[in-house]
Amino acid sequence: MQTTELWINGAWTSAEGGATFDDLNPLDDSVYATAASASPGDVELAIAAAAAAGPEYAQTLPKMREALLQRAAVLLEERRELFLDILIDEIGSPLGKALFEYNKSVDMMRAAAGMPRQMTGQTIPSDMPNRMSMAIREPIGVIAAITPFNVPMIKGVRLTAHPLALGNTVVYMPSEHTPVLAAALTQVYHDAGLPAGALNLITGDGYKIGDTLTGHPDVAMVTFTGSSVVGERIAAVCAQRKARTTLELGGKSALVVLPDADIGKAVAAACHGIFTFQGQVCMGTSRIYAHRDVYDEFLAAFTTAASNLGRGDLREPTTVIGPLISQRQRDRVRDHIEQAVQAGANIETGGTWEDHRCAPTVLTGVTEDMTLCAAETFGPVVSVYPVDSYDEALKRTNNSEYGLSSSIFTADLNTAMHFANNVNAGMCHVNGSALHDEPHVPFGGNGESGVGREGTTADIDAMTEWKWITIQL
Repeated sequence: MQTTELWINGAWTSAEGGATFDDLNPLDDSVYATAASASPGDVELAIAAAAAAGPEYAQTLPKMREALLQRAAVLLEERRELFLDILIDEIGSPLGKALFEYNKSVDMMRAAAGMPRQMTGQTIPSDMPNRMSMAIREPIGVIAAITPFNVPMIKGVRLTAHPLALGNTVVYMPSEHTPVLAAALTQVYHDAGLPAGALNLITGDGYKIGDTLTGHPDVAMVTFTGSSVVGERIAAVCAQRKARTTLELGGKSALVVLPDADIGKAVAAACHGIFTFQGQVCMGTSRIYAHRDVYDEFLAAFTTAASNLGRGDLREPTTVIGPLISQRQRDRVRDHIEQAVQAGANIETGGTWEDHRCAPTVLTGVTEDMTLCAAETFGPVVSVYPVDSYDEALKRTNNSEYGLSSSIFTADLNTAMHFANNVNAGMCHVNGSALHDEPHVPFGGNGESGVGREGTTADIDAMTEWKWITIQL
């Protein structure tokens, strides 16, 4: 069994009073690690360290931050097996998902290394004679990075490397389910040469320490990925003191299948979109609208593919479905399925459990008044609906308070572009899975799916402040 501590001002340290909590392996809820449980006082110390390190770190040269993040990327590559083991054992990632997340995280660290040289300004025409007018970007200060359990390495890298690349300092609070992953990433930054105080790690119960972090006057911005409920709380706390936020929240993404679609590719995208990491993905396509002309064909192929997804050893390449992260999440998935069935929905495949794993579950007959249709289930559960036209599919896709990602399968470019231009989602993928990300894209959603965008270009805007300078010649 492992133990992890807090990382404050360049040193590992116990939490106040030696407080700890158990980090469980989701396969069987055995104790995987014991982690330091930070108090509000510990959070204050971490923020103070970040604030004290800020002025000097903000003056580091672009080439120094570039080199530091390049070294961090090399260390990530060297520690590949360590991170894969953590992703599998700490959060229950099947090997395929762990490899995807690991490789994407290395890409993101390398992309972040290029950000210091993209922090450019402007020269601005002036109405005053002989006046030189310019605008420069400056780091905004201490940024709180709060990351989720489902992609802890991707979000851990993105939400820490981007502010560091731009000269900000960071207080990093991961999900209580991922302290070991966060500690390993923190060690990478230290070994790469990050100065003391530039990154500080606090672990513990977000409900007990979250407001201390997000409401602190020295925290200039909160970047958060997680549930809409917690996102609303963070937005309210930050609004009181006008702090910046980027909030990447929940989703109820839709996939549309039209009569001219390649059914085989649509089925593959549907499986990828909802069953990756056993559906614990905010972009998951948990609603599928198939045109009635191909509904039966699609449903038959989709249920067959779903029922054949591997549920073996997490380190076997053929395994797709692993355990759900916690008892609370398992209860939520069970409840959503049971409510739908009791209200008249039909289970086409799945609905069964093997220990902490829910079998890939496809339902039909789900109506819009059911919780399963409207709420984020966050499990390997999807409902398939017949539609009579493209217009109906678009309307029903947009009939959601969420707006994160979307997908459409069609051979008609005009229809595809009409969908892309009119779907209420921050991201749209034509003839591809709705589950997709790259380091430099504007990643994020609309409505209950969040505020702002993540990505190298988007974060330069979000995590720096403009300053206007004039020189009278």
